[in-house]
Amino acid sequence: MGIFYTLSKAGWFLAAPSNFCVFLLVLAVAALLLRLRRTGLVFAVLATAGLMGFGFSPAGNYLMSPLEERFPPFVGDGRPVDGIIMLGGAEVPEVSVVRGVTALNDAAERVLAFAALARRYPQAKLVFSGGSGEYDESMPAAQDAVRLAFADVGLDVTRVIYERRSRNTAQNAVETRKLITPVPGERWLLVTSAFHMPRAIGCFREVGFPVTAYPVDYRTLGPGRLNGVFRRVASGLDITDIAVREWMGLGAYYASGRIPALFPAPEPAAR
Repeated sequence: MGIFYTLSKAGWFLAAPSNFCVFLLVLAVAALLLRLRRTGLVFAVLATAGLMGFGFSPAGNYLMSPLEERFPPFVGDGRPVDGIIMLGGAEVPEVSVVRGVTALNDAAERVLAFAALARRYPQAKLVFSGGSGEYDESMPAAQDAVRLAFADVGLDVTRVIYERRSRNTAQNAVETRKLITPVPGERWLLVTSAFHMPRAIGCFREVGFPVTAYPVDYRTLGPGRLNGVFRRVASGLDITDIAVREWMGLGAYYASGRIPALFPAPEPAAR
């Protein structure tokens, strides 16, 4: 297990806004028990402001929107598609494998889009890239779970090439390129969540594997409709956590040379 992987997991556990607010509350209680009343009140106010602000306000939408809008939706132009890559993250391996049923999370659109594209481009190669993103390497692997989902949506599971070594987005790109050895001039589509697309595209560019974005799994209604408040604190905190994690990921990947630009963008159309 690489040091970058370990540090990123540990760092995110501490830095996730929802977790950080809870840590502040714990510090507030500890300070009050130690009779540090002013310090305890400061921590309590900060924690409450964070939970209320990120939980109910549209702050999470504004953090998420630039990520989702960076790459436009894919529009077919009649050109052939040689291959389609779906990144893991939609499956819930432990539930799927233990119960023997399909278990997907909020990113289930990845599976639906992948299956639809497979039918739309029957000659295209199909690749699922994703091993295990967990600390515990004994946990069920993603491809064991996603096979069940593919079968349920009518996709021939034997048609899919499974990349099972990667543990993060950078490794998705490295291991997928090794597995399929793309030929210059081929057109490959990359299916992943819209908010994740900038970092994913950057990783594939860094390893010399140009791909075309096929963003799915949108979490906001669009740039003109970001001001709605959340009715549940958990909903606002969830979208905030996801967006902050992605922005931090972009920074960490750029600083460590895993993506060529801080905020990868679509390449100019060839003339």
